[in-house]
Amino acid sequence: MTCKEWPLSCDRGGQAQACGGPTGETVECDEVYVVAGHKGHPSAVKKKRRKGRRNRLKGAPGRGTLEKEKPPIVGMIQRGGQVVIHMLENVRQKTIKPLIQETILPGTLVLTDEYDIYCRLPQWGYDHKTVCHSAREYARDEDGDGFHEVHVNTIEGFWSLLRSWLRPHRGISQEHLPLYLGFFEFVHNAKNRGKRLLDALLGLLLR
Repeated sequence: MTCKEWPLSCDRGGQAQACGGPTGETVECDEVYVVAGHKGHPSAVKKKRRKGRRNRLKGAPGRGTLEKEKPPIVGMIQRGGQVVIHMLENVRQKTIKPLIQETILPGTLVLTDEYDIYCRLPQWGYDHKTVCHSAREYARDEDGDGFHEVHVNTIEGFWSLLRSWLRPHRGISQEHLPLYLGFFEFVHNAKNRGKRLLDALLGLLLR
């Protein structure tokens, strides 16, 4: 299996690999938006000209940005392989292009929804297929074998797990969100639980 190593920023600690290649690997790519203000950072709250609050921050409707305190998280997951997730300032072609090119090997089949930021994937060297969620299309069988292989359900399931894990924390600052994402990414890719997960984590921290 051919992979590119994804060097995580030093504050996330460690490395993950996102794979792909022109030999049958498939990568699903998608984005999710998480409400993240400046919890525990009063100076940042003051710059927003907003009083401190006791209730959870409510995000603006629709797709968000870091400035709107609803930063996008872009995820790429190889079926049966590893995942890479990264918080971005916004979701535009110029911000996702370097991330995709550093993570996914050229020639890989990349599956996305119909969001138009992904329309240039063929120009960037990738095979690209989409499902149209707005038309209630969530999976498609293209070769007639009865298996609906065109979908982004793998990454959607990963987002569901991530949201469930973040929810009990009752709000996370955007300053610390990358740390939470890095840990969750590590746990998913380590594919270990209990003591074996602790051993993997200590091995990463002590190397």
